[in-house]
Amino acid sequence: MKGVVFIRDLHQHVGQTVTLAGWLYNSRVSSKVAFLVVRDGTGLCQCVVDKAGVSPELFETAARLTQESSLLVTGSIRADERAPGGYELQVSGLEVVHRTSDYPITPKPHGIDFLFKHRHLWLRSRRPTAIMRVRHTVIDAIRRFFNDRGFMLVDTPIFAPSAGEGAQTLFEVDYFGEPMYLAQTGQLYLESAALAYGKVYCFGPTFRAEKSKTRRHLTEFWMVEPEIAWARLEDLLEVAEDFIVSIVQRVLRDNRADLEFLGRDIAALERIQKPFYRLTYSQAAEILRGPQARELLEKDLAEKTARAAELKASIERKEKERVAPGVKKHVQERLAAEILDEREELADVEEQLTNIPKHMELAANFEWGKDLGGSDETIISRLHDRPVFVTHYPRGCKAFYMKRDHEDPRTVRNFDCLAPDGYGEIIGGSQREDDLDALLERMAEENMVTKPYEWYLDLRRYGSVPHGGFGLGIERTVAWICGLKHIRETIAFPRLMGRVYP
Repeated sequence: MKGVVFIRDLHQHVGQTVTLAGWLYNSRVSSKVAFLVVRDGTGLCQCVVDKAGVSPELFETAARLTQESSLLVTGSIRADERAPGGYELQVSGLEVVHRTSDYPITPKPHGIDFLFKHRHLWLRSRRPTAIMRVRHTVIDAIRRFFNDRGFMLVDTPIFAPSAGEGAQTLFEVDYFGEPMYLAQTGQLYLESAALAYGKVYCFGPTFRAEKSKTRRHLTEFWMVEPEIAWARLEDLLEVAEDFIVSIVQRVLRDNRADLEFLGRDIAALERIQKPFYRLTYSQAAEILRGPQARELLEKDLAEKTARAAELKASIERKEKERVAPGVKKHVQERLAAEILDEREELADVEEQLTNIPKHMELAANFEWGKDLGGSDETIISRLHDRPVFVTHYPRGCKAFYMKRDHEDPRTVRNFDCLAPDGYGEIIGGSQREDDLDALLERMAEENMVTKPYEWYLDLRRYGSVPHGGFGLGIERTVAWICGLKHIRETIAFPRLMGRVYP
């Protein structure tokens, strides 16, 4: 809108009179002054309406404003460290564009289910806004990394005639009377582009029909996948290492205030530097069965047991305090919010107390040949303060297209990158099998029908070269960088089992 200034740019307008276009985020009104906190998508600004300095009509309008009403606010800008964003607007003019009523997400406490049912409105709040800003930076950093290094963007199909990963996790759709599937990955198509253009990447939505309700899973998520001709496993590890470091450094540069608001440990992110730790799958298996993993989980069990007792005592005490005679309303509301937060934490802790013994048993009895599960990845990543590359998994638990390792034919030349702090896998990749006979042999072992893959096999018939790539999940990466408990917060409108609204 012409003549309107963004809140993020207020530092350029100190001492000037400007107009903001935004929505009322919150307000406090007394007999002499109204404090209006206005948001415009770029930040928050406290707008001060002094009754002595404006008309009675303007002050009355300000005093009667409702949450999320849309406004045009005019006034002079001054610096104030105490104000949200560090600047304050002294109001001289106010126009109400639309007055709301009964906005459902009030400053009072709300449960997580309620907030996700109103996700279309909750996005306006500070927490999701901070997370979405970090996500925006992550995506921009990804594109810049590959574009600046000579990669070509290639858009791969969302409708696919066959599986790129496990066939059991495909979403089938009717495609003009023929079965078709929502893409799990763009990789197979991207390999053909890599043999045409050298270095390529795709970036788009992917789908997995996993009936999983864990904190790390969505049925619809976004993934970036580079593919590189003339690359071997060692080359891929170097690219992935530089890639992760560049993303984290960019977020630290551009979103430090958002990370601080979310309570993220900034020092932990500043430690994300090269080199990353490197383990083989066999070494990871030894760690899981060893004393480090057992001691870590035993410590968890003791700490979570103590925390559960603390939370139960605190909730009981605050419930009594909240309903006691003479307690003021604002104290009741504060206690109700604290009780709600503590109940959610208690539910989380009790779930962990149920799961920790299972994780201990799985780790202690981990058998070579199994894929690493979520709890296994969590243990390994928590034992390291920087990302960990786990390489050379058993052939039997990995995809048909991964290249067999010539030094140990039981394994493939692949890798997963595990984020620290227990966040687990954020990257999965491999060198691809470039030998036609070896690939056909592997497909036969899997009882795969080759006809749907004839075009893919052509890549090994006509100018095959060593090549490989990897995929990074945007949502898991954002969850790790922001320090979030659940992946559902990392995308504007999450799709999970049982959640497709709004």
